[in-house]
Amino acid sequence: MAKSFTYADSGVDIDKGNRFITSVKKIAQETFRSGVMGDIGGFGGMFSLNVNRMGTPVLVSATDGVGTKLMIAFMMDKHDTIGIDLVAMCVNDIAVQGAKPLFFLDYLSMGKLDIDIATAVIQGIGDGCREAKCALIGGETAEMPGMYAESEYDLAGFTVGIVDNNKIVDGSEIGVGHQLIGIAASGLHSNGYSLVRKICFDVLNLNVDSHVSDFGAPLGEELLKPTRIYSDIIHSLLRDFPIHGLAHITGGGIAENIIRVIPKACNIAIHLNSWEIPPIFNFLQSAGNIADLEMMRTFNNGIGLVMVIPETAVQEVLDRLTAMDEKVFVIGEVLDGKTSGERIIWKS
Repeated sequence: MAKSFTYADSGVDIDKGNRFITSVKKIAQETFRSGVMGDIGGFGGMFSLNVNRMGTPVLVSATDGVGTKLMIAFMMDKHDTIGIDLVAMCVNDIAVQGAKPLFFLDYLSMGKLDIDIATAVIQGIGDGCREAKCALIGGETAEMPGMYAESEYDLAGFTVGIVDNNKIVDGSEIGVGHQLIGIAASGLHSNGYSLVRKICFDVLNLNVDSHVSDFGAPLGEELLKPTRIYSDIIHSLLRDFPIHGLAHITGGGIAENIIRVIPKACNIAIHLNSWEIPPIFNFLQSAGNIADLEMMRTFNNGIGLVMVIPETAVQEVLDRLTAMDEKVFVIGEVLDGKTSGERIIWKS
């Protein structure tokens, strides 16, 4: 008699998937906030909006992943912080437009569901959501035999936030003389890892356990530092100061992200020696013989968030951020666009 096949015979274990959903419910529940309706496990996550204090509420959404930083997590077999990166990459993108994050959803796909790894990933997402004050209200965990190597996975996230229409930060009030204020990154964050891996593993033949004297730590530990979540800082400042532009320094680095929020009639000057560059960036530039401009368009170079503010507000903003134990730097200013054909003037 012919064998009667089940879905589990093909590599998809529905019972294991159900056990996983049950195991991560507590992680999600710990992120719940006002507005959450129901529990995870339904067909869709529901969130009730309270817009009584808003004139014209606007929803702002973003989706992202963490790129090949995932490969570092695989190499180290450490999966409990990559979810923080995922939340940060999404939440920071809506926060720079003035939106407060409301909720988050994730997509996790593996060849064969490993409950321990998957739970660690979701725990990191939960940690990030709590820091960002947004609720993890659902997601998708896909088991896809043959798609991934053992213990490897892919990860994506999606977030929605809200802002009153008259409080959207869109750069429209930026003018000549505005100053660029940079807030420190925790490290590489989640961009440039394909080049990082080429330099560290292909050129230098290092591994994640290699101790690198330049930054006094194992390489993998440095590379896996979680991306910072800036939403609390942003909204603390927006309450009290005229923040006319905000840029999350992600793919494209300093060179391509600040200019996205600058009016076309203006240019900017960046003072290259005005901030503290963490050792990891100098290490990579030296080892890879990377040109200065290539560094600026690939990595954050130690600056994770840039604010554009009137010159009259600079000292108060610096004082506030310093009191919050932030490393903060005046890294440039806005110029009249007629002064140069180049939108970015790099100054030594």
